[in-house]
Amino acid sequence: MRWHPVRELAGFLAGNWLVEREIATAADIRIGTFHGTVVVEAVDGELVYREEGVLDLGTHRGPATRVLRYRPTGAARADVHFEHGGYFHDVDLCTGRWQVEHPCRADHYLGEYRVFGSTHWQQRWQVTGPAKDHTIVTDFRRSA
Repeated sequence: MRWHPVRELAGFLAGNWLVEREIATAADIRIGTFHGTVVVEAVDGELVYREEGVLDLGTHRGPATRVLRYRPTGAARADVHFEHGGYFHDVDLCTGRWQVEHPCRADHYLGEYRVFGSTHWQQRWQVTGPAKDHTIVTDFRRSA
């Protein structure tokens, strides 16, 4: 597959996105979904990512939100931080694909960004740890 290179991260990410997320076990059994929206806007030199939607996970169904801060370090690069300021990972989409790792206490997150075009991208996370062994796949499609 050919990936879609990103020349300028802010221009690519900024705007409104529809989000569909699936969470599946290592045996590919779906255990959860998330449906919602993301708004990415430039604020004080950062790209602020605001996600809102509904999470279905096991017997839980309810609203879910997340805020991330992309701090640009180059044309298509950024350091990604959680809302509380803690470092999450780096990203460089100049080739349209990026792999990343994030240790989280006893768990390990192995992630990948995939850019399919100017209106569609995806994140994939393989999560392993003492009580975790699942995959999270999130599709982003630009909203009109």
